[in-house]
Amino acid sequence: MFKRLLVFAPSVALFVAALAGGAHAAGPQPWEIGFQPAASPVAERIHEFHGLLLVIITLITLLVMGLLIYIIFRFNEKRNPVPSRTTHNTVLEVIWTAIPVLILVIIAVPSFKLLYFMDRTHDPEMTLKVTGHQWYWTYTYPDNGGFTFDSMLVADEDLKKGEKRLLTVDNRVVLPVGTNIRLLMSSTDVIHDWAVPAFGIKLDTVPGRINETWVRITREGTYYGQCSELCGVNHGFMPIVVEAVSKEAFKKWVVKAKEEFASNDEMPQQVVQARNDAR
Repeated sequence: MFKRLLVFAPSVALFVAALAGGAHAAGPQPWEIGFQPAASPVAERIHEFHGLLLVIITLITLLVMGLLIYIIFRFNEKRNPVPSRTTHNTVLEVIWTAIPVLILVIIAVPSFKLLYFMDRTHDPEMTLKVTGHQWYWTYTYPDNGGFTFDSMLVADEDLKKGEKRLLTVDNRVVLPVGTNIRLLMSSTDVIHDWAVPAFGIKLDTVPGRINETWVRITREGTYYGQCSELCGVNHGFMPIVVEAVSKEAFKKWVVKAKEEFASNDEMPQQVVQARNDAR
């Protein structure tokens, strides 16, 4: 028996290694089920809260299923040819009212803590402004020279080998790891939604309003997201790509980005509008 198990050992080792490699992936994976690996404190807390909800809903499901099975066998017609005429049971009614209330309180306490935690950071180290358009994103770095650039979907025919279809953009957002980043979000036309699952972020960008959230990326990598609001005919073509790098690499990127995107700030507003309309 032991020898037979040894035969399958290499296959098992390869399978475990594949799972381990996938666990550190920064983007969506084929046949992935469940959350993407958390890459921020907010996402970590969301996963923990989901674990609590999963336990609660599993217990409720097992309890209801157990009661149904018990009722089916205990109170069927054969065992109870004369049905009971009981209409009220005070103790039972108090129990099935009090227990759901208690469950909701148990859920509410960590839920409100999580909502306040993910709302904003009290000590931001930098700011990124996100603006939604039909149908692309504009990013501004006000703390790093104020340069601005657009981020648009790369068409299928322009994709390079290894790039993800409908998730690849021409200009990625670059952010440093280990930094409290304030995210300010708005829109110029309709409601969009900036969502990156690995960060636990999903926030509407509303015209005439600035919504705020934050992120602290815990590890380097490339993270993918999409607009999660039905914003029009090209709603499914507004991907988000965030490249998380070290603080040193981010400083070097900022120097290059200031030169590359300087023309965006110097260009007359009417030219910028005409260029955007053409796109």
